[in-house]
Amino acid sequence: MDRTQGRTEQHEQPTGGSAPAAPTAPATPGTPAAAGPARVVSLTAGGFALTVNPVDGSEIEPLRPGTEPARPAKRDPAARASRTAAARPPVLPGPAALVRPLHAREEERERLVRLLGRGRSVRLTGPSGSGRSALLDAVADRCAGLAPDGVVRLSGFGQQQPGELLHALYATVYEVERERPGRVELLARVREIGAVVLLDDLEMGGAALDELMRATPECAYLLAATPDTRAPSDDSHIEEVFLGGLGKADCLELLEAGVGRPLTDEESAWAGDLRFASEGLPLRFVQAAALLRQRDELNHSDEDDEEEEPGVFEERPRDAVHVPLPTLAEGAAPAELLASRVSESARAALRIACALGGELPHHAHLPALVGDTHADTAVAELLACGLLTPVGTRYRLAAGVARQLEEVGYGDTASEEARTAARHYAWWTGHASVVPERVAAEADAVLAALAGADVVAAVLLARTAAPAFAASLHWEAWERVLRSGAEAARKAGEVAEQAYFHHELGVLALCEERLDRARAELETSIGLRGALADKRGTVAGRRALALVVDRETAGAAVSPPLRLEAPAPGAPAAAPEAVTVATPTTPTTPTAPAERGAAAPRVAPSASSASSASSGSSASSVPDSRAASEASTTRVPPVAPAAAAAVPVSAEAVTRMTPVVPVTARSETPTTLSEVFEDAFPLDPKPAPPTAPRPAAAPAPAPGRRRLVLLAGAGALAVVALGTVVSLALSSSDSEPPAQEPAVTSTPTVTAPDPTVANSGNDPAPEPPVSAPPAATPEPGQSAAPTPGRSPVRTPSRRPSSTPPNSAPPTAVSPSPTGAQPTPTVTETVTPSPSATTTQTGTTTPAGSPVTGG
Repeated sequence: MDRTQGRTEQHEQPTGGSAPAAPTAPATPGTPAAAGPARVVSLTAGGFALTVNPVDGSEIEPLRPGTEPARPAKRDPAARASRTAAARPPVLPGPAALVRPLHAREEERERLVRLLGRGRSVRLTGPSGSGRSALLDAVADRCAGLAPDGVVRLSGFGQQQPGELLHALYATVYEVERERPGRVELLARVREIGAVVLLDDLEMGGAALDELMRATPECAYLLAATPDTRAPSDDSHIEEVFLGGLGKADCLELLEAGVGRPLTDEESAWAGDLRFASEGLPLRFVQAAALLRQRDELNHSDEDDEEEEPGVFEERPRDAVHVPLPTLAEGAAPAELLASRVSESARAALRIACALGGELPHHAHLPALVGDTHADTAVAELLACGLLTPVGTRYRLAAGVARQLEEVGYGDTASEEARTAARHYAWWTGHASVVPERVAAEADAVLAALAGADVVAAVLLARTAAPAFAASLHWEAWERVLRSGAEAARKAGEVAEQAYFHHELGVLALCEERLDRARAELETSIGLRGALADKRGTVAGRRALALVVDRETAGAAVSPPLRLEAPAPGAPAAAPEAVTVATPTTPTTPTAPAERGAAAPRVAPSASSASSASSGSSASSVPDSRAASEASTTRVPPVAPAAAAAVPVSAEAVTRMTPVVPVTARSETPTTLSEVFEDAFPLDPKPAPPTAPRPAAAPAPAPGRRRLVLLAGAGALAVVALGTVVSLALSSSDSEPPAQEPAVTSTPTVTAPDPTVANSGNDPAPEPPVSAPPAATPEPGQSAAPTPGRSPVRTPSRRPSSTPPNSAPPTAVSPSPTGAQPTPTVTETVTPSPSATTTQTGTTTPAGSPVTGG
């Protein structure tokens, strides 16, 4: 093919004069395009206006108000018929192809039409070469008036996801021009389509097929697939129809129709054996008919050849040649024998198809690829032999043909053929007279040539084909060619081309709302162009990246981060293990009466603190560490259902949270790892005693009395501390302990209460067992240092004796079951209580007499 094809004298630049050329109208299909090296196309992609610029990269911007595309209208029956005809394989030059009758498929056809008329979807399963495409053509003629939107033919070859199929269905039914809707709009439009969809060469199943069916609930599908295709899910409710081989009589009838004459007895016996070996596949008998026709031509069995007198136009007499019937192995795998009897141009086309993975270029490209001006007739020759099969708008090698040809050496020149095809397509796709839709029809051949070419030819082909795929809205091919081009540019060291490919990938990801991928690709492109000092390309990349940032910001505003808030009044309280204790880091000083309640909430009294307050002076003898810490830090306890409305929680307490600790037997946060693990995994698990309901929180005092209450509390604490110091001093005045009493050592010990000791009438009830372990006993000679923030509690094991320290040694009295007051042995016990609830059972006054709570 001449490289200047399609160019006229108007494309030549004038040699003289400096006046610029007048602008011309955009090119239409079949006419030369306007002068200029770039082909800029503007289209709408979702909510963006996309300008495909082959020079600096595509430019993208949001749609301006008032420029949104209108609601598309559906095509009328005449427009659908013309588009369906355009989706069929092209008419081949040369003699008309033989019309192959549909043998023994009437029962399957009637069943498929009946199921589709009821709105059911059917999966037609059959091996390659069983005649699935021919049966789909017969069903399409019978289902023309079943659905309001007619019959839609689609090809699922190479489609693993339903996205491109939905876009193809949308473009077939609706009248759209340079528009690719977003996912939300696409799903809304295809949901309104009611058509019979014939999907040939299906390659997906399972969840992908379910998504396609859910997106188009008003469509009835006829899915043609091979047995090795993934089956649909159990919930899809798709009918299964299996398409098997033909019977012996049908195979003989098909063979006679292909040969054009009755079969001899020898040929009939050979056909019977072939039917048994091939399981009655119609493709094998189409190829067998081609073998018999070639045999007839070689044996000169035509009447014209028999009437010729041998030797009239030849120097020597022509010898009679008798070609026997093919063997059974040649009939089962006839590709080699058929290829050896076709023309040289047809064999060259077969080599190109093997190099392109089975894809045969359009017949208009064969003269340039083969080097023969009449090579376009080779496609019809190969199709008549059964070596080609139609797939969508193109032709491919039939099932098993590529493998059979490669075994006999047709794939030895695959690299050279792929490189030649890549350079040819690089020139053709970049030609100004070629419309993007024509390039999209050759997408599979272009991608196959790109995969087999060297890096230099691959970069050139990807650079010219990518803008055409983008303008034709064939975005799956656009993405594949961009990724292949980026990899080839990286290997070839073409930094500028690599930056272009990454920029286009970022724009494509942005149009499809894949923001993470778009950001990564655009940042890579900006970095590469910054290294090359490409200002125009960098500006285009930064504009697209700004749109990505805007989309991310809008998405973050729609989905705000999760915040912990106070429970609403009257809401049920959570379990104790799920309560989060909030502690503000900075104490808030209220400035108004309305703010005091929110800034410093009062702590609801617990049941244990209420019982301690009722013990009079015995509860005031030991200061509570929590009472001292509340002056500087306010703790918000777990909210009880009764006090949820009375205990407000400040905003600072909501936003700054402390780690959540499971609450088992204590209300304070553990300070050591042993306590934490003991709470989670108790050594001796026991059921927790039932806790008394907590009283409602007392109302906050009046603003004028708060200072008086604080001063009174401080004075009470001072009195308690002074009394404790005096009591300790008087108790330790004697240097020698009584002779009959156990010596009191400075080493604190932990003694468990004796369960056999009977309590008197004035003794408080014994404390419930606590699951927390006792504090570790320090080594001898070391002082017992209490835990920071807690005060040690001196708990006598029994009621102390009323005998003064300087009196005679008392005698031990055994416990009396009658309730008499015993005189126990005093043992000084220092117990750092890990529990947040402290109960004082008794203290010793300076006079030596015990004082108990009333």
